[in-house]
Amino acid sequence: MADADTTKTDALSLDDPYTVPTRYWHSLPDGRIQCDVCPRACKLREGQRGLCFVRGRIADQIVLASYGRSSGFCVDPIEKKPLNHFLPGTPVLSFGTAGCNLACRFCQNWDITKSREIDTLSSAASPLTLAKTAARLGCRSVAFTYNDPVIFMEYAIDVAKACRELGIKTVAVSAGYMNPAPRAEFYQYMDAANIDLKAFTEQFYEKITFAKLSAVLETLEYLRHETSVWLEVTTLLIPGHNDSDAEIAEQCAWIASRLGNDVPLHFTAFHPDFKMRNVPRTPPSTLRRARKIAREHGLRYVYTGNVHDPEGQTTHCPECDAAVVVRDWYRITSYRLTDSGACVNCGTQIPGVYDGPVGDWGPRRLPLKLVSAGKSGKS
Repeated sequence: MADADTTKTDALSLDDPYTVPTRYWHSLPDGRIQCDVCPRACKLREGQRGLCFVRGRIADQIVLASYGRSSGFCVDPIEKKPLNHFLPGTPVLSFGTAGCNLACRFCQNWDITKSREIDTLSSAASPLTLAKTAARLGCRSVAFTYNDPVIFMEYAIDVAKACRELGIKTVAVSAGYMNPAPRAEFYQYMDAANIDLKAFTEQFYEKITFAKLSAVLETLEYLRHETSVWLEVTTLLIPGHNDSDAEIAEQCAWIASRLGNDVPLHFTAFHPDFKMRNVPRTPPSTLRRARKIAREHGLRYVYTGNVHDPEGQTTHCPECDAAVVVRDWYRITSYRLTDSGACVNCGTQIPGVYDGPVGDWGPRRLPLKLVSAGKSGKS
């Protein structure tokens, strides 16, 4: 597999207002420069872009070519990230850019992640504009999603800093494929993360995502044990590829022993897309089976997604088994937690981030059009 995209379309330029220098790279003896943000370690000659598309080499340095630009902005329910234990019921301002540092054959957002056209980035907003917009709309958080924020970490960090000044939290929805030094810098500004654990075999990662499972597991353990970031995990179950009882059981056993049984786990349904259109949709029975296996391994908070399954989307108190949060898709129909997240029936604290009464955003989706300055951070 090639290290970089050597095409000269959409040439990199430091004169572009959305292109900024970056820190994580080093020069190689053969004259190339290696990007050190993720384990892919793209080795670039002048004018080349990395596999992620938005990071490339210009003027003997690695730059980010999408600072302040987005493929779109939208206000979503926080449960759609999915995060079920982080400010339940509240709206989150969501956005992504273009490109990705993985090459998943099943990508569900391939029109964004696999884009090789800057025109995909049709919207723009400075960090300050984003923070102010989130506050104006009553959003409790901003999410970096749709594609992986690892590849636009400089922009995401600046947005997070601006949000923090206004009391707004930030969420990273990521595949967790990141090197230790940039990972430590990135997550010190994040309040929550949902890590997409694609499967639990190196073979799947190597052949289907062109990445390495071990690096993702390191990120999961880092987040759980070395940060205060609220963590939830998602696995998209693909028929015939990562949905066997044995693999699901091995994954759940690892989560229970290495992350703990209080980390929420989401099993979501695959639909045919991108380069795996010949694979059937995930039947709801597979998700229910996976949830049963996870619970048998001691995981307390296991959810199903992309299907209508109220029981699989309900949070139960581990002490008294009361249904403390009942969901119908992204709508909360019953909420039996205190403002601090304790079960009103028995007082058991449900792990998560709770700050006041449950939100009432519901399943609404509100697309936004934002335009403002790029590099400066000024609105």
